[in-house]
Amino acid sequence: MNLSRAEVPTANAVSYLRQLCRHWSHKFSVEFDDTHGKIHLPKGIVQLMPSPAALSVYLEVPAAEDQERMEQVVAEHLQRFGFRETLVFNWMRS
Repeated sequence: MNLSRAEVPTANAVSYLRQLCRHWSHKFSVEFDDTHGKIHLPKGIVQLMPSPAALSVYLEVPAAEDQERMEQVVAEHLQRFGFRETLVFNWMRS
């Protein structure tokens, strides 16, 4: 399993968690509340955990060749919801 993690500084973490989960709930299996979100994508699982100062984004991708693209997909979708601020993703892999 290939793991990626990003701490995205924002005061709007709960809002972005809700928006992304609702957006993808039309296509994928999603479970969420105001403290945690989990999205089952075809090529991996995204987990979101908000805090007052950041949104923690965890990504589990089975195939290493899909990891970078999945990081981009998640970041691009969250950036669309966060168009009023600049969301910064510094992905760390393990």
